[in-house]
Amino acid sequence: MTRERYIKMIAGAMVLISSLGAYFLNINWIWIAVFVGANLFQFSITKWCMLNNILKLMGVQSEMECCKDDKC
Repeated sequence: MTRERYIKMIAGAMVLISSLGAYFLNINWIWIAVFVGANLFQFSITKWCMLNNILKLMGVQSEMECCKDDKC
């Protein structure tokens, strides 16, 4: 799986977990979803994502690197 897919999967999971936590546990769980949304908005403007850097350090290939190796 590529970095881009991991980022989308983790962001979606965090929003779902936050929403369920806010509904079942405490409304303050919603702040996680707010943070994820703000981070996605910031990423769309600056093209910088901390999770992308972490996954890169872990050795996860990006979509561009994957297509160069004909693995896409």
